[in-house]
Amino acid sequence: MTNEKMKNEFGKVGVLFGGHSAEREVSLMSGKGVLAALQAKGIDAHAFDPAERRLAELAAEKFDRVFIALHGIYGEDGSLQGALEQLGIPYTGPGVMASSIAMDKIMTKRICLSNGVPTPAFVSLDVATTTPERLQEVATEFGYPLMLKAPHEGSTIGIARVESAEALQEGFALCARYDDVILAEQFIKGRELTVPVIGRGREARALPIVEIRAPQGNYDYEHKYFSDDTEYLCPAPLDETLTRQIQALAVNAFNAIGCTGWARVDFMLRASDNAPFLLEINTSPGMTSHSLVPMSARQAGTGYEDLCVEILRLATLGLKKNVKGD
Repeated sequence: MTNEKMKNEFGKVGVLFGGHSAEREVSLMSGKGVLAALQAKGIDAHAFDPAERRLAELAAEKFDRVFIALHGIYGEDGSLQGALEQLGIPYTGPGVMASSIAMDKIMTKRICLSNGVPTPAFVSLDVATTTPERLQEVATEFGYPLMLKAPHEGSTIGIARVESAEALQEGFALCARYDDVILAEQFIKGRELTVPVIGRGREARALPIVEIRAPQGNYDYEHKYFSDDTEYLCPAPLDETLTRQIQALAVNAFNAIGCTGWARVDFMLRASDNAPFLLEINTSPGMTSHSLVPMSARQAGTGYEDLCVEILRLATLGLKKNVKGD
């Protein structure tokens, strides 16, 4: 497609990245990659950092659509999506409802469980009222290691893997720095998998599964974005039946919370019986050089630039984002 046709199809495009969240650094890397890709395809794309500019400027400067490359709160939690709805500017990724749900790991688990997608056993703990005795009860029930998570953060921020009773309070305090509620989750020993999903409703499709093998199984912030020590296997070495099962679960979870456009669904595959368990859904996945959606798309035959264009082409507004059956 010529540059003129690209400009006619997409108009003036804003690439939103940076922002105010704890994931700003990663968002800057994602956004710069997306911006360069869209410009390379002849699209009239421009950088826009909501931490430095007011969203009203998107309308004032007559942006026709935006690519959201923001991560975390104020970017993928539904608040930005609501503002764009008010401004009438189509945007990439899920809408207000799905973005808000996916940003809450606890609500995501509840909805996915009700739609037949298994998750690790869990409880929600209020930071203000949870006593050391209650925390120990949960640890006794689930055993060690125990996963503690700030349910409204991403990029492995606010997560503690607690190996012993001695480390329990320290792990809880770490997570409490990021949230008023803590997700206590049973640890699933096994393989870490992720499945990108693109599309909407019946047309949503899962891309090849990526298996993540981090040093000592510690896929933390450093290993996720900056280290070269983490090994990625794509497609994941799974038999065809299991691959299809996990991809189907990913699409089911994607549709269950009302996603459209694109998202990434994370799983643990239990070592003892190859049973998959959903961990979370990311509605604005990373697009950095280490990111998993571009890796999976390449395996499926779609390069980075074409992937960015495909995601941008799915930008919509309003009810179209929340209709499951289309």
